[in-house]
Amino acid sequence: MRAYGAGWRIMGLVCILAAGVAGCGGNRKNQEPIAAEEGGMGSYQEVLECSFGRRTLANPKFPDGDTYEDNAYTRYVLEKLNVRVIDDFEANGEDYDRQVSLAIASGELPDALFIGSKDILDELVENDLVEDLTQAYEDYASEYMKEVYDSYDGRCLDTATYNGRLMAIPGTNLDSAPCVAYVRQDWLEKAGLIVDEDGDHCLTIEELERIGRTFLEKDPGGSGNPVGMAFVPYLTADDYGGSGYTMNAVTSAFGAYPKLWIRDEDGNVVYGSTTPQMKASLGKLAEWFEEGVLDPQFGTRTWDDITALLTNNQLGIAFGPWHIPDWLLNNVKGMNPEAEFAAFTVCDGEGRVNVAHSNAGNGYMVVRKGYSNPEVIVKMLNLFFDDLVNHSGLEQEAPEIAAYMSLGVDNSARPFQVEVNAYTSLLDDYADIKGCMNGEITMEEVRTAESKSIVESIRRYLKGPKAEVSDWSRYTSRMGGIELIESLTKKGQFRWETPVFRGTTKTMKKSGASLGKMEEETFVGIVTGSVPLDRFDGFVADWKAQGGEKITAEIEEALAAEGGNGR
Repeated sequence: MRAYGAGWRIMGLVCILAAGVAGCGGNRKNQEPIAAEEGGMGSYQEVLECSFGRRTLANPKFPDGDTYEDNAYTRYVLEKLNVRVIDDFEANGEDYDRQVSLAIASGELPDALFIGSKDILDELVENDLVEDLTQAYEDYASEYMKEVYDSYDGRCLDTATYNGRLMAIPGTNLDSAPCVAYVRQDWLEKAGLIVDEDGDHCLTIEELERIGRTFLEKDPGGSGNPVGMAFVPYLTADDYGGSGYTMNAVTSAFGAYPKLWIRDEDGNVVYGSTTPQMKASLGKLAEWFEEGVLDPQFGTRTWDDITALLTNNQLGIAFGPWHIPDWLLNNVKGMNPEAEFAAFTVCDGEGRVNVAHSNAGNGYMVVRKGYSNPEVIVKMLNLFFDDLVNHSGLEQEAPEIAAYMSLGVDNSARPFQVEVNAYTSLLDDYADIKGCMNGEITMEEVRTAESKSIVESIRRYLKGPKAEVSDWSRYTSRMGGIELIESLTKKGQFRWETPVFRGTTKTMKKSGASLGKMEEETFVGIVTGSVPLDRFDGFVADWKAQGGEKITAEIEEALAAEGGNGR
């Protein structure tokens, strides 16, 4: 978890690698293509070996004996496609990014790998290191998968398209806003605190402050050292998935869109971190810090530190995407069986929830230039997101995979390491889950195997106290987090902002890292009081002078060239 926007986090790395990438040409021995049976999931006539770079998690929840290279998913790939997955390297988080960098610099790419950054994809394409997948997608992608991508009106495939050629298979990114404030419901009850009296699960800034102050003063967790609210030092995120422990829920209440390029009321392109609304957001956090409502160690507290505060019953509010109960708050529940979380978000003074449209693309699967069977990545796409998703008899056909879903094994276990879902899939799937729980549809009418597995988890959880933590987490994230999104959608409480630019300009590559550092240091200083709030205006002037103004001009030029639609 780094301080800067997704496009700027790795800028220094890309620049360092550029010289090495330009001269490397991939030294792997290429083999003759292996024929396969007809169709998007046709099996190869001989075993096809495909090496991967795999992004891992510290605790993917594998059953005993299974690994990233040998698990239910890789065995299913071998069974169905006759493809043997071999991991060239496996790594977690920033270690994975470093492994990818080393592979690029040496020219020794695996046959296929996950790429998390558009900037790295740009470099790979620029230097002719990855296969053109245009024909493979056209010939092998199933009709269902093409419909899934078409549901984004081209916005998703466009993120991986260069001069009309598809150079990677992108993951999809739904508009699954808002940033959720998961609040310890058991603490609210213990403290006798009544909030959200209208039941819309939207908190005002004042209500959020009251919760933080009450948890701090009454210590309902009994830790002896409570903390009101806590945020990571980089404070904001430019993407929904990275919003954990950030102040994005607070900035949205002020109408601020940090780290995003938007248009102001006059139609001018502006950087969201430099607006008056951002200044107001920081001013509120500075007040909280001065009054003790904000973590007194803000600025030095890491992601892991905040997680420890939650598990140690010192902190009762966790900010992030709707799904943090599945991979973060489950740890809190495991340590504290009495813990229960309610899902809220923060609204503005008009009761509206301000959110920005997500980037439709989210991560990429690429195939190295020269690999014998580049279409294999499209076959895997079909296998995981058509065959398995739409399989009516998964428990009989693939009992190991059905068991993985029940156990909550992380999806990173799949060698195809991006998620691909239709634009409306989050609420569509939730409608099935909710309808089945309410008796409106039968289990047989639930469309996807994953949704059926979630229904079973929720039923187990509701049966009583012996439910597994994974069942609790699925209940909390769906019946809390997604229920909140569905409710806000139906009531029309979202106010959407569309970022106008998500690419990288020439000056961003040169000055992005230093501007991001200036932003973080200034914001931390304002919140902690070491820098006065009025310094924000000086920051904006410095930001413009040190590259921001030039970046803005480059973006306006790019938008003009594209007809002003943004990208």
